[in-house]
Amino acid sequence: MILRSMQQEDFAEVAKLESEIFSEPWSEESFKKAATCPENLYLIVRIDNKLCAYCGFWGIAGEGQITNVAVHPDYRRHGIARKMLEELLRQGIERGLNAFTLEVRVGNLGALRLYHSLGFQDAGIRRQFYSHPKEDAMILWLIKDKETDNTSHWKY
Repeated sequence: MILRSMQQEDFAEVAKLESEIFSEPWSEESFKKAATCPENLYLIVRIDNKLCAYCGFWGIAGEGQITNVAVHPDYRRHGIARKMLEELLRQGIERGLNAFTLEVRVGNLGALRLYHSLGFQDAGIRRQFYSHPKEDAMILWLIKDKETDNTSHWKY
């Protein structure tokens, strides 16, 4: 398994997998813009040179807005998403981020279990956030303890 930053040569393949997984996929150009912005970080996972997974965050005002967490259906339930997200969080903390947030479909119980196991907490609902099909999104946050400046409670 190779886990690394998303590069120019990955954008087309990432966009293809995105279109296979999500009902409202990002374009290749969207990934290029997001992944080349210095405040953002996007990672990919390859196994036997096949793109298996990707994720990223937008770094905004000391926080990471996690986007596009995706694992190819053939590679799900093998711990790839966990390893990828642990690395994303680790690198975000190294960059000085103090909190991470994301939205996930309320019906995506596997993803919710994963995020909760990494220490994310439910923070609210965005009604009808997803449109194809219509579904609410759970808002999740992982926040560093600002009083103690301690990261020991980060579970990953």
